[in-house]
Amino acid sequence: MIVIGLDPGLQATGWGVIAAEGNRLTHVANGTVRSRASDALSDRLVQLYDALAAVIFEHRPASAAVEETFVNTNPQSTLKLGQARGVVMLVAAKAGLPVAEYAARFVKKAVVGVGAADKAQVAAMVARLLPGCGPLAPDAADALAVAITHAHMARSAATLGTARVRA
Repeated sequence: MIVIGLDPGLQATGWGVIAAEGNRLTHVANGTVRSRASDALSDRLVQLYDALAAVIFEHRPASAAVEETFVNTNPQSTLKLGQARGVVMLVAAKAGLPVAEYAARFVKKAVVGVGAADKAQVAAMVARLLPGCGPLAPDAADALAVAITHAHMARSAATLGTARVRA
Protein backbone atom coordinates (compact mmCIF):
# COMPACT_ATOMS: atom_id res chain seq x y z
CA MET A 1 0.00 0.00 0.00
CA ILE A 2 1.34 3.44 -0.94
CA VAL A 3 0.52 6.21 1.57
CA ILE A 4 1.03 9.95 1.30
CA GLY A 5 1.43 11.92 4.50
CA LEU A 6 0.77 15.66 4.46
CA ASP A 7 1.82 18.35 6.92
CA PRO A 8 -0.21 21.42 5.87
CA GLY A 9 1.10 24.95 5.97
CA LEU A 10 0.65 28.01 3.82
CA GLN A 11 4.32 28.94 3.69
CA ALA A 12 5.56 25.32 3.64
CA THR A 13 3.55 22.11 3.22
CA GLY A 14 5.49 18.91 3.77
CA TRP A 15 4.66 15.73 1.92
CA GLY A 16 6.02 12.21 2.24
CA VAL A 17 5.24 9.03 0.37
CA ILE A 18 5.93 5.57 1.80
CA ALA A 19 5.21 1.99 0.79
CA ALA A 20 3.84 -0.29 3.51
CA GLU A 21 3.93 -4.06 3.14
CA GLY A 22 3.02 -5.75 6.40
CA ASN A 23 5.44 -4.42 9.02
CA ARG A 24 7.90 -3.23 6.38
CA LEU A 25 7.95 0.47 5.57
CA THR A 26 9.92 1.89 2.66
CA HIS A 27 10.63 5.50 1.80
CA VAL A 28 9.42 6.44 -1.69
CA ALA A 29 9.76 10.24 -1.85
CA ASN A 30 9.35 13.42 0.15
CA GLY A 31 9.47 17.15 -0.28
CA THR A 32 8.12 20.53 0.65
CA VAL A 33 5.81 22.82 -1.30
CA ARG A 34 6.69 26.45 -0.60
CA SER A 35 4.87 29.66 -1.42
CA ARG A 36 5.93 33.28 -1.26
CA ALA A 37 4.28 35.49 1.34
CA SER A 38 4.30 38.33 -1.19
CA ASP A 39 1.91 36.43 -3.51
CA ALA A 40 -1.86 36.79 -3.20
CA LEU A 41 -3.44 34.21 -0.88
CA SER A 42 -5.52 32.77 -3.72
CA ASP A 43 -2.40 32.31 -5.87
CA ARG A 44 -0.59 30.59 -3.00
CA LEU A 45 -3.48 28.15 -2.53
CA VAL A 46 -3.53 27.36 -6.26
CA GLN A 47 0.24 26.73 -6.20
CA LEU A 48 -0.24 24.37 -3.25
CA TYR A 49 -3.06 22.52 -5.00
CA ASP A 50 -1.18 22.16 -8.29
CA ALA A 51 2.06 20.98 -6.68
CA LEU A 52 0.34 18.36 -4.51
CA ALA A 53 -1.83 17.18 -7.41
CA ALA A 54 1.38 16.54 -9.37
CA VAL A 55 2.89 14.57 -6.46
CA ILE A 56 -0.24 12.45 -6.11
CA PHE A 57 -0.37 11.85 -9.88
CA GLU A 58 3.29 10.79 -9.92
CA HIS A 59 3.20 8.42 -6.92
CA ARG A 60 -0.40 7.12 -7.08
CA PRO A 61 -0.97 6.58 -3.35
CA ALA A 62 -3.86 4.44 -2.13
CA SER A 63 -4.61 6.73 0.81
CA ALA A 64 -3.69 10.06 2.37
CA ALA A 65 -3.09 11.11 5.95
CA VAL A 66 -3.15 14.73 7.09
CA GLU A 67 -1.93 16.29 10.30
CA GLU A 68 -4.74 18.08 12.13
CA THR A 69 -4.50 21.80 12.71
CA PHE A 70 -3.55 23.13 16.09
CA VAL A 71 -4.70 26.55 17.24
CA ASN A 72 -2.08 29.31 17.15
CA THR A 73 -2.16 32.30 19.43
CA ASN A 74 -2.55 34.43 16.30
CA PRO A 75 -6.08 33.99 14.86
CA GLN A 76 -4.97 35.21 11.41
CA SER A 77 -2.26 32.52 11.24
CA THR A 78 -4.76 29.88 12.33
CA LEU A 79 -7.19 30.95 9.61
CA LYS A 80 -4.50 30.80 6.89
CA LEU A 81 -3.34 27.41 8.13
CA GLY A 82 -6.94 26.19 7.98
CA GLN A 83 -7.24 27.37 4.38
CA ALA A 84 -4.05 25.54 3.41
CA ARG A 85 -5.28 22.44 5.23
CA GLY A 86 -8.56 22.63 3.32
CA VAL A 87 -6.66 22.68 0.02
CA VAL A 88 -4.50 19.74 1.13
CA MET A 89 -7.58 17.69 1.99
CA LEU A 90 -9.35 18.78 -1.20
CA VAL A 91 -6.52 17.74 -3.51
CA ALA A 92 -6.40 14.28 -1.91
CA ALA A 93 -10.18 13.86 -1.99
CA LYS A 94 -10.39 15.04 -5.61
CA ALA A 95 -7.83 12.34 -6.47
CA GLY A 96 -10.21 9.77 -4.98
CA LEU A 97 -8.10 9.03 -1.92
CA PRO A 98 -9.55 8.24 1.48
CA VAL A 99 -8.21 10.91 3.85
CA ALA A 100 -7.37 10.19 7.49
CA GLU A 101 -6.59 12.89 10.03
CA TYR A 102 -4.23 12.62 12.98
CA ALA A 103 -3.45 15.05 15.80
CA ALA A 104 0.17 16.16 15.96
CA ARG A 105 0.57 14.80 19.51
CA PHE A 106 -0.80 11.42 18.39
CA VAL A 107 1.68 11.28 15.49
CA LYS A 108 4.60 12.17 17.76
CA LYS A 109 3.55 9.54 20.30
CA ALA A 110 3.14 6.90 17.56
CA VAL A 111 6.51 7.59 15.94
CA VAL A 112 8.73 8.81 18.80
CA GLY A 113 6.88 7.45 21.84
CA VAL A 114 6.38 10.91 23.36
CA GLY A 115 3.53 13.25 22.43
CA ALA A 116 5.62 16.32 23.22
CA ALA A 117 8.59 15.33 21.02
CA ASP A 118 10.30 18.15 19.17
CA LYS A 119 10.89 18.33 15.41
CA ALA A 120 14.48 17.06 15.72
CA GLN A 121 13.30 13.95 17.58
CA VAL A 122 10.62 13.29 14.96
CA ALA A 123 13.12 13.69 12.11
CA ALA A 124 15.63 11.38 13.83
CA MET A 125 13.04 8.64 14.37
CA VAL A 126 11.69 8.95 10.82
CA ALA A 127 15.27 8.56 9.51
CA ARG A 128 15.66 5.44 11.65
CA LEU A 129 12.34 3.95 10.50
CA LEU A 130 12.93 4.80 6.83
CA PRO A 131 16.62 4.15 6.11
CA GLY A 132 17.92 5.95 3.06
CA CYS A 133 15.43 8.79 3.19
CA GLY A 134 18.34 11.22 3.38
CA PRO A 135 18.47 14.50 5.22
CA LEU A 136 14.93 15.70 5.81
CA ALA A 137 13.43 19.17 5.91
CA PRO A 138 11.32 19.52 9.08
CA ASP A 139 7.99 19.70 7.20
CA ALA A 140 8.84 16.65 5.08
CA ALA A 141 9.88 14.71 8.20
CA ASP A 142 6.56 15.57 9.84
CA ALA A 143 4.68 14.45 6.71
CA LEU A 144 6.55 11.14 6.66
CA ALA A 145 5.72 10.70 10.36
CA VAL A 146 2.03 11.18 9.52
CA ALA A 147 2.32 8.57 6.75
CA ILE A 148 4.05 6.13 9.11
CA THR A 149 1.33 6.64 11.72
CA HIS A 150 -1.37 6.01 9.13
CA ALA A 151 0.33 2.86 7.84
CA HIS A 152 0.51 1.47 11.38
CA MET A 153 -3.09 2.43 12.16
CA ALA A 154 -4.35 0.91 8.90
CA ARG A 155 -2.47 -2.31 9.60
CA SER A 156 -3.84 -2.44 13.16
CA ALA A 157 -7.38 -1.85 11.91
CA ALA A 158 -6.99 -4.62 9.32
CA THR A 159 -5.63 -6.99 11.97
CA LEU A 160 -8.49 -6.18 14.34
CA GLY A 161 -11.00 -6.66 11.53
CA THR A 162 -9.49 -10.07 10.77
CA ALA A 163 -9.55 -11.00 14.45
CA ARG A 164 -13.23 -10.10 14.72
CA VAL A 165 -14.09 -12.23 11.70
CA ARG A 166 -12.30 -15.22 13.20
CA ALA A 167 -13.97 -14.88 16.60
